[in-house]
Amino acid sequence: MIRLAIALVAGSIFGAGLAYSGMSDPSRVQGFLDLFGSWDPTLAFVMGGAIIPMAIAWFIQRRVEKPFADAHFSLPGTVNIDGKLAIGAVLFGAGWGISGLCPGPGLADLAINPLPALAFVIAMLAGMAVHRVTN
Repeated sequence: MIRLAIALVAGSIFGAGLAYSGMSDPSRVQGFLDLFGSWDPTLAFVMGGAIIPMAIAWFIQRRVEKPFADAHFSLPGTVNIDGKLAIGAVLFGAGWGISGLCPGPGLADLAINPLPALAFVIAMLAGMAVHRVTN
């Protein structure tokens, strides 16, 4: 139950941060990707700002034996860059550039702008299903 509460609080903070920073607005993301038009650097500042709490989290993680609500840390291993990773990155980037949404803002937009977000979320879930079936 404590893990669910922590996930709910963390997800709520993340969603609030997306909304506050304007990253749930697809035009902000598309403006960032529009290098030769009316470029909007907001996303660069949001990504840069995310580095600080992540650096603090890695610093703390190295100094504690186990996380607060689990028996051990579940950290991803190092993955070599291969064809599947490269293709996945290209597909993610293309979808992000076309729609202006990625998974976090897409889910957050279900509450803010449900109809376009629903189309994105359905496409995202379909892609996840195709990945599961083909792997």
